[in-house]
Amino acid sequence: MSETLDEQEALRRLLDRSRAVLFDFDGPVTDLFGDASTAPVAREIKEVVRSAWGTLDPDVEDCDDSHDILRHVRDMFERPAFVPRSRAALEQAEAIVTQHEYVAVKTAEPTPHIVELVDVLTDLGIRLVIVSNNSDGPVRAYVRSLALQSKFDAVLGRDPHELRHMKPDPDSVNRAVDRLDLPASVCLVLGDQLTDLAAAQAAGTRFIGYTQSAQRAAEMRERGADWVVSSHQPLISAAEQLSTAN
Repeated sequence: MSETLDEQEALRRLLDRSRAVLFDFDGPVTDLFGDASTAPVAREIKEVVRSAWGTLDPDVEDCDDSHDILRHVRDMFERPAFVPRSRAALEQAEAIVTQHEYVAVKTAEPTPHIVELVDVLTDLGIRLVIVSNNSDGPVRAYVRSLALQSKFDAVLGRDPHELRHMKPDPDSVNRAVDRLDLPASVCLVLGDQLTDLAAAQAAGTRFIGYTQSAQRAAEMRERGADWVVSSHQPLISAAEQLSTAN
């Protein structure tokens, strides 16, 4: 049997056992910031937090990613300090990232074949949810721009009140499973990061990696991903075959 047929059989089996697919947003649905670095967002956050809390801890100062810095700022907030740190700066940091996400979704290009994938999964009766480290407002706006809002049961984004709930924490995946009222074992997460895989495993769902990076694909396989694809086309083909068989 060829590798292509092996992949199709594996994907058919995964989809056939799944009653819901939980999409990560940035990657499987759109490349939110494209090739642009989010370092300017991180710098903006550092300026705000520095003005409120004073000297930043090294892990905050060295961070140049818009999501990672939220985790680091959250950790710094709880570390011992001579003067208690204000939560307002933490909330402002989250708001800054959300504002930039609202701007980014206005011009973000959809991931190739995402609309076709959503349609064919819906036709199979598979329920869909987005589980994202992005704020849910910008995600909903983007889903509406693709006219896909009716296809998703829910959009579950970053918890603005507890930034430690971002993946790899399984909070968003657990919330999706609860919202769907399904066993985690019949839910399948589709994500492009190792943090997505970790969240899926912690929640007890299956996982398909979506990445064009050979290195990341290998890491996903080593860490127990059920399968890894580099485009949505193999998933679409597997779903179409299931639809025909049914």
